[in-house]
Amino acid sequence: MSVNCAVIYYSSTGNVHQMATAVAEGAAEAGADVRLRRVRELAPDAAVAQNEAWMKHLAETRDIPEATLDDLEWADAVVFGTPTRFGNVASQLKQFLDTTGPLWAAGKLEGKVASGFVSVATGHGGHESTLLALYNTLYHWGAVIVPPGYTDPAVDAAGGNPYGASHRSGDGAPSPEVLEACRYQGRRCVEFARVLRRERVPALV
Repeated sequence: MSVNCAVIYYSSTGNVHQMATAVAEGAAEAGADVRLRRVRELAPDAAVAQNEAWMKHLAETRDIPEATLDDLEWADAVVFGTPTRFGNVASQLKQFLDTTGPLWAAGKLEGKVASGFVSVATGHGGHESTLLALYNTLYHWGAVIVPPGYTDPAVDAAGGNPYGASHRSGDGAPSPEVLEACRYQGRRCVEFARVLRRERVPALV
């Protein structure tokens, strides 16, 4: 049975983008049709211009389509990625989430598989709190949150975050272990979405 998976993320300098690409790869490996989408950059040009890596990444990813509500309605599984901002979701992703009211009111987000991943500057800078803050929105949707838990060796190899794959950006680019944890999370979400879709479809016919 075909499953649609949207990987929707915000990335300023590229770490979350690399993780999102790996999640999308894992979802595709599990047989899903995948849409990789970035949310709109909201920071003023003056702020972006002060960081060469930020400017470079923004230019390199302009061809990636921006996320829309259609991507959410299309998806059976949605995996969100964000850097942490003071232990919370980046404003760019939060703004996108705040536009989903019409879909929520129409019941079109209920029952979707959802999960998240995060990049944080330090080891204690908000890995878990950022994911938990993200999941607050998904609870309101009535989504079925599918974290990685400790269900595969890839989770422990990447640092052992059961809430979602996470990366410490102070160490540089995401390691192969982190990227494999992302791929695993993508596969896991698609597998759950496939089961839920199989069980729900007869009731909708």
